[in-house]
Amino acid sequence: MAMALARRPWLLAALAGLLSTQAPTQAQAQAAASAPAAGPPPPPELADALPGARWRGAGVMRFLGLHIYDARLWSPEPVGSDSSGQALALELVYARKLVGRLIAERSLKEMQGVGPVSDAQGTQWLQAMLRLFPDVQAGDRLTGIQRPGQSARFFFNGKLRGEVADADFTRLFFGIWLSPRTSEPQLRAQLLGQT
Repeated sequence: MAMALARRPWLLAALAGLLSTQAPTQAQAQAAASAPAAGPPPPPELADALPGARWRGAGVMRFLGLHIYDARLWSPEPVGSDSSGQALALELVYARKLVGRLIAERSLKEMQGVGPVSDAQGTQWLQAMLRLFPDVQAGDRLTGIQRPGQSARFFFNGKLRGEVADADFTRLFFGIWLSPRTSEPQLRAQLLGQT
């Protein structure tokens, strides 16, 4: 047998490969199943603002068939169905020119669909978003970081724009995409890696 292996090195290599191949343990199989597919690297602004963030999912927002933006979700830990208590970032890469005022107004309307917003809150939050959300062109990036129970921090093309230090605002704003009450359940499922 040893002589036959010596004369056929390919056979020895094949046997070595078979012997070294082991079935994954149950823990390894579960870890692989829960790991997100490889995705793009996180945007540079997350290096300090959300260390350890990994890509969790992505989707495309369309309105009347028009491509509005690509959305990407980043977090240090896998995001559960109730994401309101998790540190995470949502990056929107715009596909077209949009007016910042309209982005802010639409955001407030979507927040009102996720949960109750008083008139005073609506007025205050709209003013904050008008300051934070500039007019955008195709290729511009707006990144929001959810700091649970504290604030929402916003970056435009990697530069800090500002922060809204209001836990209710933070929960409802990110709920636009991640709440079970979102108006875009398919996009939510894509962001959470469920499709």
